[in-house]
Amino acid sequence: MGHALRRFDARVLQLMARNVELPLALSNLAARDQVGAAHVHITRHLAFQGDRLTDLARRAGMTKQAMANLVDQCEAWGLVVRTADPLDSRARQVRFTATGHAWLQAFHDAVAQAQAEFRAEVGAEVATVVALGLEVYAAGDAGSVPG
Repeated sequence: MGHALRRFDARVLQLMARNVELPLALSNLAARDQVGAAHVHITRHLAFQGDRLTDLARRAGMTKQAMANLVDQCEAWGLVVRTADPLDSRARQVRFTATGHAWLQAFHDAVAQAQAEFRAEVGAEVATVVALGLEVYAAGDAGSVPG
């Protein structure tokens, strides 16, 4: 499964690198393998309206420190910005910038295309079984061990 996930993520990044809607600098980062699985985490887990760093890190399964480093990098690329949290003046929120929204759209488009390619390669029936299996697996208790 790990190999399949890495292949899928690599294809998504490859498609993003070819997306003419993305700013050239971001396309070049994706094309030069400067964007990795961790960057995909922030894309998958950051809520459209923004999140506190701790919530983002928890959902991505990362430490707060690792997520802070990732956010720093994404902020330098112009994908996200830190803003004051309207509910807690001590906290900050991470939000997508306009460029980050373009990145997010390119990500969603690339995922949809990669999923369609997967479906075409393995067939509709197998793709459906895999999707159902992954949904069941994702909904299970991560702490339980079968058997």
